[in-house]
Amino acid sequence: MNETLLPRIPATEVFPVVEDGNLPAKATVFEAFPIRATVFREGHDAYAAEAVLIRPGGSIHSRALMYDIAPGLDRYEAWLMPDAVGKWSFRIDTWSDPYATWRHDASVKIGAEVDVELMLEEGALLMERAARGEALNNPSQKQPSRAGIQTLLAAAQALRDTTQTPQRRLSAGLAAPVRAVFRNFPLRDLYGSTRSFPLYVARNRALAGAWYEIFPRSHGAFQDKKGRWVSGTLRTATEALPRIASMGFNVVYLTPIHPIGLTNRKGKNNSLVAHRGEPGSPYGIGSAQGGHDAIHPELGDFDDFDYFIAQSKELGLEVALDIALQCSPDHPWVSEHPEWFTQRADGSIAYAENPPKKYQDIYPLNFDRDPEGIYAAIRNMLELWISHGVTIFRVDNPHTKPIPFWERLLEEIHTRHPEVIFLAEAFTRPAMMRTLGAVGFDQSYTYFAWRTEKQEIEDYLQELAHDTAHLIRPTFWPTTHDILTPQMTSGGSAIFAIRAMLAALGAPSWGIYSGYEWVENIQREGAEEPNDNEKYEFRPRDPKLAQETGIPTLLTLLNSARERHPALRQLHDLRIHPTTSEKILCFSKHVPARFSPTGLPDTVIVVISLDPENTVEGEIDIDLSGLSLGTSSANFTVVDELDGQRYSWSRTNWVRLSPWDRLGHVMAIETE
Repeated sequence: MNETLLPRIPATEVFPVVEDGNLPAKATVFEAFPIRATVFREGHDAYAAEAVLIRPGGSIHSRALMYDIAPGLDRYEAWLMPDAVGKWSFRIDTWSDPYATWRHDASVKIGAEVDVELMLEEGALLMERAARGEALNNPSQKQPSRAGIQTLLAAAQALRDTTQTPQRRLSAGLAAPVRAVFRNFPLRDLYGSTRSFPLYVARNRALAGAWYEIFPRSHGAFQDKKGRWVSGTLRTATEALPRIASMGFNVVYLTPIHPIGLTNRKGKNNSLVAHRGEPGSPYGIGSAQGGHDAIHPELGDFDDFDYFIAQSKELGLEVALDIALQCSPDHPWVSEHPEWFTQRADGSIAYAENPPKKYQDIYPLNFDRDPEGIYAAIRNMLELWISHGVTIFRVDNPHTKPIPFWERLLEEIHTRHPEVIFLAEAFTRPAMMRTLGAVGFDQSYTYFAWRTEKQEIEDYLQELAHDTAHLIRPTFWPTTHDILTPQMTSGGSAIFAIRAMLAALGAPSWGIYSGYEWVENIQREGAEEPNDNEKYEFRPRDPKLAQETGIPTLLTLLNSARERHPALRQLHDLRIHPTTSEKILCFSKHVPARFSPTGLPDTVIVVISLDPENTVEGEIDIDLSGLSLGTSSANFTVVDELDGQRYSWSRTNWVRLSPWDRLGHVMAIETE
């Protein structure tokens, strides 16, 4: 028989599939994700479909019956959950469902007194077939248990019992015990499967984490008696780790720690001339003291770095290292491999430009000149840092490097080190951001910082949860060391609190730059970035002053809520709930009992004011469907994770939020 592309009962438009299955879709250990397909057949006979999750070795991990989620459009969905890192796959099984067909036809015909005895006898024969475990074209059909067989045979006998009325005989074939047997051991006639589609399942930190960014040189930095700056070190930076961990962060992210070039070194606030003592941008990587595989001598050496890693691990922190694939003019690669860079007509090497912006202190690599040499150097550099305990890389501007380079490199590193995670710092066109995720980046920065109004926030949350989750695992950052949007420059600590709540609760992975608790909100003139930018100078900070803003307490509460509630650490199940105020946002995140580590459903309803200056109030309408609450209007109990208060809520609730009292609720639904 000639093989066809589609099974006998077709399943088309399968999701999640990337590049026709040539690239793996994203999945995460212990996070349920949806599988969808359009399933249909000729004629009117009933059919069914099942999503099948397949382990890396090829054995079946789990199956789930698919349900119609778009009546009239034949769109079916099921949720499954992998439990280990690796290269998984999934497929869709389809079959004709003779019991469902008979159940429908018999009910209609016997009710109309048409072909009564014929339909009852067909039902009896069907029961006997099921008792034998027989299905057409399905050698894997399983036979019911002994009790199930007895149930089926008793139903067959009752269907043939002419001493009873036709309706009573029919009821025997439609009884709940019979339905249960067919549900657990369906007759799968005309059984077939789609081809298998790849999934790459990453460890959970690829999905959920709380990041804290630091410039290690600022921690412990001071001015001597002559006013000259003395750099902090990796050792002094470890002194900040207990405070970071105490706020509930689990990733400490280091900006580049390599030697910094002297040629064209940038000064304060990106000035073209660096004055004596100014440290330069750590993104101007490379000097006579080494390149990407070296540590700036003022920060210490590899013994100090290993100490930093060890102290971080003791506190439950993973270390993420910033990788910027660019070179200062003083980088060893420039003299050793000039062919790796673009040469201009006058013979000079072209520095980086994004007109009208110019970056005179760095040379971009030209990946089309000696691509094998560049690839080997970068791979070996990453292997070095991995050998010293780095498990996460934040990659600067990956969208300026070729996609095939990333596809090859990430595949090799993931194969050798499946625990290693890559975050793409790419604020660029959606197609590039999605494709970076498709070829292997585990996480991605997002447009979150620029989504400020209610509707665009709602739309963006929906997009990331439902449309692109198989390509991009988002991280939300309210600000970074070089991003300070206009929204953050007014509203004081209130807007910093609002955006922290949105980031920590709206995405499973989020992060802050270390100036956040101090509410550093002054923009550099003409740029959406902080004034007195730490990228170009030392910025030691007094933790006691941060406490005055109240932000450290809020960050601790948010991370504590995330730790307690798996719903806040998953991506796919997010629902927007309508409110009567354009300044009040409401959404929920949910993990059903079957996928919960406790065996109980976990649901959190988030309500946040979007106004940092005024009191806002309004009604919120909770869509109870899908939240393990049914659809009734009965009250349910919620506990606010921010202050422990309990409330009795129902489908409709009135809220009042203000910057002087509370700016939001994080309502966890109590379960028995």
